[in-house]
Amino acid sequence: MRSLWILAAFATVAFAADDVVSAVSVTVKKVDAATKTVVVKMADGTEQTFHVAARATVHGGEAVGKGSADAFHALKDGNEVVVHYTVKGTEKTAEEFDRIGKDGLHVAEGTVKGIDRGAKTITVKTADGTETTYHFTAHVTAETGKDVAEGATKAGKVTVYYTDEAGKKIVHFFKTS
Repeated sequence: MRSLWILAAFATVAFAADDVVSAVSVTVKKVDAATKTVVVKMADGTEQTFHVAARATVHGGEAVGKGSADAFHALKDGNEVVVHYTVKGTEKTAEEFDRIGKDGLHVAEGTVKGIDRGAKTITVKTADGTETTYHFTAHVTAETGKDVAEGATKAGKVTVYYTDEAGKKIVHFFKTS
């Protein structure tokens, strides 16, 4: 079964245009608070360095506030994360980190019942028949283009990574399978 990271598909777009929000799934290799950078290992084994924006946030795992000092506190070597970032020239700037895996974001799997771009939601039906509506973060809204959303609906099966915030399930990213 082939798995496609919806948001990772946008990573190549960032190289073509500045200020495009992209995302990629990686493993944290080194966190350097002094230089405000995070070195990560990509799926292909290569390493890349991301500068961490002063307003960067980390979701999943231990609670942290906004700002790079808190971001560095929340990231540890070996963490699996999705990095939401922008590119200016050759510099990649991390805006948000979503921790996945153990002690990370909540995970739900099911079939896409619908995506409402106006309401910024995705509704997923799980194997037990429960339907849940998840709200998109601003990053997911920006990163999930119309073609990608339609592709997710056609693919049917989806894994949603989310947090519970103020009584709402907030999806930080999703992938199809």
